[in-house]
Amino acid sequence: MKHTGATILRLLLERQGIDTLAGIPGGAILPFYDALHGSGIRHILARHEQGAGFIAQGMARVSGRAAVCLATSGPGATNLLTAIADARLDSIPLVAITAQVPQALIGTDAFQEVDTYGLTLPITKHNFLVRSAAELLEVIPLAFRLAESGRPGPVAVDVPKDVLLAEHEFAAWPEPGAREPTPACAEAEIAAALAQLARAERPMLYLGGGIVAGGAAEQARELARRLDAPTVCSLMALGTIPAGDPLDMGMLGMHGGKGTSILMREADVIFALGARFDDRATGKVAEFCPQATILHLDIDRAEIGKIRNAHFGLVGDAAEIIGRLLARLAPQQHPEWRARAAELRAAHPLRHPPRAEDPLHPVNLCRFLAETLPDDAIVTTDVGQHQMWVAQAYPFRRPRTLLTSGGLGTMGFGLPAAIGAALAAPGRRVACVSGDGSILMNIQELATLAELGLPVAVIVFNNEHLGLVRQQQELFYGERYSASRFPVSPDFAAIARGFGLRGVRIDPECDPLAQIALALAGEGPCLIDVPIRQCENVLPMVPPGAANHHTLTAPEPAYAHD
Repeated sequence: MKHTGATILRLLLERQGIDTLAGIPGGAILPFYDALHGSGIRHILARHEQGAGFIAQGMARVSGRAAVCLATSGPGATNLLTAIADARLDSIPLVAITAQVPQALIGTDAFQEVDTYGLTLPITKHNFLVRSAAELLEVIPLAFRLAESGRPGPVAVDVPKDVLLAEHEFAAWPEPGAREPTPACAEAEIAAALAQLARAERPMLYLGGGIVAGGAAEQARELARRLDAPTVCSLMALGTIPAGDPLDMGMLGMHGGKGTSILMREADVIFALGARFDDRATGKVAEFCPQATILHLDIDRAEIGKIRNAHFGLVGDAAEIIGRLLARLAPQQHPEWRARAAELRAAHPLRHPPRAEDPLHPVNLCRFLAETLPDDAIVTTDVGQHQMWVAQAYPFRRPRTLLTSGGLGTMGFGLPAAIGAALAAPGRRVACVSGDGSILMNIQELATLAELGLPVAVIVFNNEHLGLVRQQQELFYGERYSASRFPVSPDFAAIARGFGLRGVRIDPECDPLAQIALALAGEGPCLIDVPIRQCENVLPMVPPGAANHHTLTAPEPAYAHD
């Protein structure tokens, strides 16, 4: 058989099971778009390449499978870089396909030429510059295998225009790329971990995003019960253990509960599962659980001991390793330790005013959204105060229902990720919680949302500020405010209507929660602009660079307990 490189690329994607991809065409990639004409692949026309990258991320985060985004050469590729870097830090399987100028022009500063291979080298799991149509038969299956195997991550494939146009004759198609089995963890490591867990008197589990990526949430919950161990989650693992579970201690780290930080310092064994001990979770790492024995399970050997020294390391697939532990681990009972956890939960609740007194307090808003949205709703967030309020107050009960930019902290993530989530999970409700600063970063994707008519509600927590910047300037910079206030506040509801969406601006004086409920009950996509107090802070908070036990909390007289 004989095909052009563009047709080979399209057919390889079809053979991988790709039925939806997001991108924006341009001159160098037009041969592929021509080959895409009439294909069964659904193309989502984003309004910015970064939006296309985050749409693909939304699909990948919900499905756990590699998704695809497209960009042309030059500015198309550079616009995609942030979404690729974001996927790298959060271990999201992504295949980013960019076009390049013809090979004869590479290195000549040709129109829309940029060294995409060099730019993506430090922010991908692997990258390729394809030199011939024949290479596509090897590179594309390999890209998917690399993206999904081991620790997931993004793979970039840069394809010159002449490769897309060239014809190649070949005899057979390669097998689609598939996730490779992970090598089994050594028996000696399993035995050492079992011995330590059996001796623990005050054990805690620290769950990270690797538990979600590895499909090991059920096993992790059973391990917590078997060990009778209070459990904390990183931001990326929220929902792995259901909120409200007797063993759930919520999120750890910068905006985790004070009681959680106290309990972790008292633990004698910390078992970290698929977590990477990042600075927002550990605070000052030299003072993170200094008395505890650390067991660290991760699929990536490079993570073991990278930040916090581990006394015992287990390298491999989380579900497989936890299964082996459970097969040999007798049920433990730690009633005094469990009682201590309950005591600290009660002593250090998330404080907020009663709903009747302040219905639009962000904690009350998050709780109300949880009550109003379906149980299986997917929530995406942007980055800032609203992100942390959602993490603290929204009761996530299953994995892959919170999609957020954890490692890179990318403002503008939420809206396109919500579009991708709705594409990957048809029929499920999706809510994007954003801030007035974040939504402006990729607001053009409202056009994409309106075009697709997906069941996505965008809820803007509007305080007319870059809220987390303002909060840090208040707390740590002597209230010297600089470039954190927006002098002009757009009418986001009117902007949404201009894009063809339902847009609702909440009046805080007229039963605002009823207005929000009515807006959420409507058909199709919508944007809800919710005014919140400009100077509300997200607390508790650990000052940047400080140890987790140096937690700043809300003044008790001003707030009611949960």
